[in-house]
Order: sequence, then C-alpha cells, then structure tokens
Amino acid sequence: MKLTVFGATGGIGTLLIKEGIARGHEMTAVARRPVDLGCDVVVADFGDAEALAAAVAGRDAVLSALGIRPAEMKARRAKEPGARSTVQADGARAQVAAMRATGVRRIVSVDASGRVADGGDSALMRYVAKPIVRRILGEGFADLAVAEQVLRDGGVDWTLIAPPRLTDGPRRPYRTVLDVNVRGGRTLSRADVADAMFRALDEPSWIHRRVSVAY
Repeated sequence: MKLTVFGATGGIGTLLIKEGIARGHEMTAVARRPVDLGCDVVVADFGDAEALAAAVAGRDAVLSALGIRPAEMKARRAKEPGARSTVQADGARAQVAAMRATGVRRIVSVDASGRVADGGDSALMRYVAKPIVRRILGEGFADLAVAEQVLRDGGVDWTLIAPPRLTDGPRRPYRTVLDVNVRGGRTLSRADVADAMFRALDEPSWIHRRVSVAY
C-alpha cells in the first residue's frame, strides 16, 4: 500500500515508518523539518491543508500519530500566556481537507483511552483513576476530543486507535474492543499501537469505530 504518516518523527510515527517499510509498503512521512527517515519526506506544517495535499494525493491511506510536544508548548506559552494546544484538532482539519481535495478516504488516527470513562472501565477506574488522569492531561484530551469530532464529521473513512498509558516495550499479544475501553487495560507499547494501526487497514469492521487497544 501507499501510506502517508503524520507525526512521523514522534515515538509512534517513527515505528510506523520503520514497520511500514518492513511490511513492503510505500511510505511517505510528513515532517515540519527535513529529516532522514528512510522514505520520502514532505516538509509541511501540519495545519496547512494545501501543503498536505501533496503528501496525501495518490495514497491508499493516511496514518496520523500527531501529539503534543511539551517543550514546544512551554516555549509557546512563554510567548503567549494561556495558549492551549490545538495540534490534533488543527491537524485533523487539515488532513480531512487534504483528503477530500485528493479523493483519499481512509485514515487511522491515534486517540487515548484515558480521555473517556465508559462501561468498559471498572468502577475504580471510571470514578477515581480517570478523573485524576483527566485533570492532569485535560488539555491534550480536549484537543483529541475536537479532533475526533472533526474526523466524524469529515466524510472520510476513519478509525481511532485508543491505547492507555504508552510504554517502549516490545510487541506482544494485546486485546481490542470496539467503542468502549478494554476492561482492565492499563498499558500498551508504542510498537503495538503501530501494529494495531496497520491492522486497522485490513479490518473493514473498524471503519467509523473507536478501537480501544490494551494488554
């Protein structure tokens, strides 16, 4: 397949590029600066839909692993006190616009299970642990919530892959469940997030679904 990766220089993004090449896919990375990733790289701002169209045109699918970089947000707030992160939401808007302009329909994007407390969680997780996590990571979760709605309303074939706390561990068997959180799921390696994103490309039943993934 011909695949474009957003957030290609991050922890999950670099794994997507490496794994995609190993699986025989033709990979294109989108980055904000020139970088050697062993594949074609399109240098563009993630919020620039017109620039992103060149990276998306002719591709079979888009994989998005955009995320907040704490150091960048700290520097931005030094210049703009009270600034809020909109990386995921702005990225989703630009991705959808680029996809619609070029006729590409399939997108798989990273979400976070921690931002939603639902029937898949235990009572302790739902009413104690997750409210604490949301207070700590609320800014990023709010950004992800807007990004989700952008994808839902965008007229594209989206899938959200929602892991819990990320680790740098190796790949191993994991569980998946549609539209609710994995019961008792606490962690998932970035390598397995990447694996689940590739798996989503071959799972038509995952289209227009939020897929929670955890051990």
